[in-house]
Amino acid sequence: MKAQFEIWLVNLNPSRGTEPGKIRPAVVIQTNLLNQTGHLSTLICPVTSQLSAEENILRVRVGTTNTGLDQESEILVDQIRALDNQRFIERLGKLEPSKSLELHKKLQAVLDF
Repeated sequence: MKAQFEIWLVNLNPSRGTEPGKIRPAVVIQTNLLNQTGHLSTLICPVTSQLSAEENILRVRVGTTNTGLDQESEILVDQIRALDNQRFIERLGKLEPSKSLELHKKLQAVLDF
């Protein structure tokens, strides 16, 4: 079972336009209320190893500690999508609490909640 703020390897193929594609890490952003009910899809933010030059509202930089990532990466806050649960390959790790909070705040800002 997936949990909010876990990092999973997912299959994002096929992609369209500016959507990130290929098999890549992603952070589960969906509430555990839905994660625990057997909901058939899960909301995620993809992760990229292409780092931005400076900090911005659309990215959260994460390291390798406890994340299962093999290099410093960034969560793509503006690329939220729902994935069928069959696209989840394996659990890699979990965000540190400070990064979970940063992601939560940036999601609120981007979604104007």
